Amino acid sequence: MIYIITTLILVVLMVILTRHYFLKKEIKSTARQLFELNSDRTSKKINIQFYDRDMENLGEEINKQIDLTKNAQAEKRSSENELKQAISYISHDIRTPLTSILGYIQFLESEETPEETKQEYTSIIKNSAKRLKVLLEDFFELSLIEQVDYPLKYEKVELNSLALEVLLGFYDEFNQRNLTPDIQTPDGDLFMNADPSAVKRVIENLTMNAIRYSTGHVTIQLTKENQTVQLTVSNSVAHLNEQNVSHLFDRFYKADHTRTGKGTGLGLPIAKGLMEKMNGNLTAELKDNQIIMRCEWKEF
Repeated sequence: MIYIITTLILVVLMVILTRHYFLKKEIKSTARQLFELNSDRTSKKINIQFYDRDMENLGEEINKQIDLTKNAQAEKRSSENELKQAISYISHDIRTPLTSILGYIQFLESEETPEETKQEYTSIIKNSAKRLKVLLEDFFELSLIEQVDYPLKYEKVELNSLALEVLLGFYDEFNQRNLTPDIQTPDGDLFMNADPSAVKRVIENLTMNAIRYSTGHVTIQLTKENQTVQLTVSNSVAHLNEQNVSHLFDRFYKADHTRTGKGTGLGLPIAKGLMEKMNGNLTAELKDNQIIMRCEWKEF
């Protein structure tokens, strides 16, 4: 009887020691894999070979953390690249009008420049200064919108009258481009809970974008869909593809890839940012050579 008990104790002890050995070996293997991962010698996840439920759970949690770390690093790299690109773009856009201003000031200081030409140069300087002012204001506004605590004053907004009020302010711009907008509004009032100043800014930016880049047709439509209020601004376009559309809300993006000319490349990102702050949505779609911008708010 004593022999049997002794044998059983030895067997149990051997099992415990064997398990302890393999468990310790697996811990060393896991530590080595983590060291190689942290030393950038490998990018592989942790591989658990010893069958043990607790070790497997530990390995799964470590691998989840590895995924989170990789995603965070990827987002950080993306943000850094976006910031570098934004700095590059704004530096270029600021430098262009500044160079123009400084160059024409030199001409103005020259005694050989005729008086009539000086008036022309003064006008050019004013226009460049205005463009620089708009760029800096837009960049400052976008930086404020992207802050977590950006202030909004919510109230009951009637979209029909607000939109028409904003559109009337673009009467001259439409005339200068020989554009007659097709404005479609419902008979009933469209109410929503939003910041009226932010809504105006969104409509202004979308309308100005449509005027600048339309090839001859602009449509502004107000509708009610299910429990949402929608504003759709569409215009005919040329030389625009799906890849361009996917970047329209990127800061400083211009579909023609030129950093001069129309706009600052910040109007649409500002509109997008304001819509998100109001818990709304702004999307862009290309259909039959028409770029369709659609804003969506929850009905009041």
